[in-house]
Amino acid sequence: MTTTNIEKRSYVGAVEHRADDGKRTLIGYAAKFERLAMIGSYFQEKIAPGAFATAIGGDIRALVDHDPGRVIGRTKSGTLRLSEDGTGLRAEIDIPDTSDGNDLWVLVERGDISGMSFGFRVTKETWDETGDVPVRTIQAVELFEVSAVAWPAYEDTTIGLRSLDAARADGDLASRNATAAARRVAEKRAAMEQRIRGIRQDAS
Repeated sequence: MTTTNIEKRSYVGAVEHRADDGKRTLIGYAAKFERLAMIGSYFQEKIAPGAFATAIGGDIRALVDHDPGRVIGRTKSGTLRLSEDGTGLRAEIDIPDTSDGNDLWVLVERGDISGMSFGFRVTKETWDETGDVPVRTIQAVELFEVSAVAWPAYEDTTIGLRSLDAARADGDLASRNATAAARRVAEKRAAMEQRIRGIRQDAS
């Protein structure tokens, strides 16, 4: 796993905490489906339902702030449980009795940490450039980790832009882009001609 190929995205929302029979569990969504997010002012992005269906069967870690040295759960050991539902990628983490685990539990109870995030590599995507801003739809990912985060704002535009450049190199997409660009030029030309006709009519 090369860190240069990993993207990170975050969701700010309620992270529920439950304590039962001595077991402490954090529950929340690391991602939500079909929500358009602006990525670094370059493109918009959304995650399609089913994007995690295969990925959650792997050996995934739960971390604090994406730090691989701060593991708080793992699917292989059963202390991290991941599932897809109609909302998105749901995570349940059994918090360990460690320094990181205890600190995290207190911070969530206080409301200081209320975000979750995930580290991933896109394996299937589509791009739509028919609008003013390109829209990336993530259809499948390789999932590496989910994290409880204090600063849930990762945009990682570089990897996404490289992906957009690769998509643009594809002939089919290039053709669609050319068509969309021609349509926008024609619309602007028609609007300008309409204004000119209006000016001429006023002058007469």
